[in-house]
Amino acid sequence: MALSSRLIMIYDILLARFGPQGWWPILDFEKHKGLDPLTDCGYHPGNYDLPKKPDQMFQVIVGAILTQNTNWQNVVKALFNLSQQKLLDPEIILKTEAKVIAEAIRPSGYYNEKAKKLRIISQAYLEQDWYKKNHVLKREDLLKLWGVGEETADSILLYVFKRPFFVIDAYTRRLLMRMGIVGTPLKYREYQDLFHSNLRPNFELFNEYHALIVRLAKSNCRNKPICSTCPLKRYCPPRH
Repeated sequence: MALSSRLIMIYDILLARFGPQGWWPILDFEKHKGLDPLTDCGYHPGNYDLPKKPDQMFQVIVGAILTQNTNWQNVVKALFNLSQQKLLDPEIILKTEAKVIAEAIRPSGYYNEKAKKLRIISQAYLEQDWYKKNHVLKREDLLKLWGVGEETADSILLYVFKRPFFVIDAYTRRLLMRMGIVGTPLKYREYQDLFHSNLRPNFELFNEYHALIVRLAKSNCRNKPICSTCPLKRYCPPRH
């Protein structure tokens, strides 16, 4: 089977099993006030219009920084803290001492480094007018910012600016290896080219595909996989 057909098949199977995922979650802090921050709130399955407003855009950008080296539950805790303290705003972040920001985002880990990253990206967001509808953010400009690597840059481009950059994370690498699509580890852009060269460049497709891979990784394709109920079991080479 051609790689393009195989990638489409994987997508179709995951979508049929799990349905639209509604990534990137947009938290309405008033609506979710008082709720357990670990619950799955803020997802918008099938709605690819979000984020629409500057505050929603900035929330996703902050989330992309905070999610580095941690899980989404910890990010939600940190975002709630920032919101409660009225810090989820680029101008306010730049006016606030780094140690205050760091304490608010402590649940996300590496909080001193991430506080610095948030100040750097807040400055770029304001100076370069990222929030304007007609703004075209370049990938290379994102990668020039301290603390923004390829995965973070592509998350921002895909989920904030609706640009067709496939996000390559540890879950995606694991799936490609286990499915036998990749035999040895590749560089980030080599993994990405597998998707860019074999799928139509569509941000909705890339958005949903990446989110579905994350969903599979949580339910089945874990470090210690649960293969018995995996929707891809039939197409995955036997593990020894």
